[in-house]
Amino acid sequence: MTEQIPLPNLSTEKDFDGESFSAIYTTTVTVSGGVAAHGRASGRAQSSDGVLDLDLRMPAELGGDGHGTNPEQLFAAGFAACFHGTLSLVARQAALDPAAISVEATVAFGRDPEDGGYLLRIDLVVKWPGVTPEEATPLLEKADSLCPYTRMAWRGTPTTIALAS
Repeated sequence: MTEQIPLPNLSTEKDFDGESFSAIYTTTVTVSGGVAAHGRASGRAQSSDGVLDLDLRMPAELGGDGHGTNPEQLFAAGFAACFHGTLSLVARQAALDPAAISVEATVAFGRDPEDGGYLLRIDLVVKWPGVTPEEATPLLEKADSLCPYTRMAWRGTPTTIALAS
């Protein structure tokens, strides 16, 4: 029997009225080493708490050996996990059981037709056995409006870039 994990004290209500961004959780991951001359990340990714520690490798489709995780896989995992968590919260608030929900994120890396640069495309597929499309659709829309990853995809994300001294 698995131990029940306590639910975080988060809500979908607009219960914050601050004037600026207020971080609730912060993490840092450093990527170093590897061969990056080809414009693709390789090397090692390590989180500041040591929990994430893995080799990054180019996928076979981009000329790599495919024997390691790549940034698109990590992004897909983060996106799917975030949307899954948000949808689960919304489902509980609607008195529906989120236990059967699964979220599949497909991330495609490709060229931007406008300028030839690179872009990511994200496709999410939600499987929720036992819930009708009529029940699920408004909850999917609410989760889309609340999930930090989908908000990032629609709005962009404030980003700073600084050279360490």
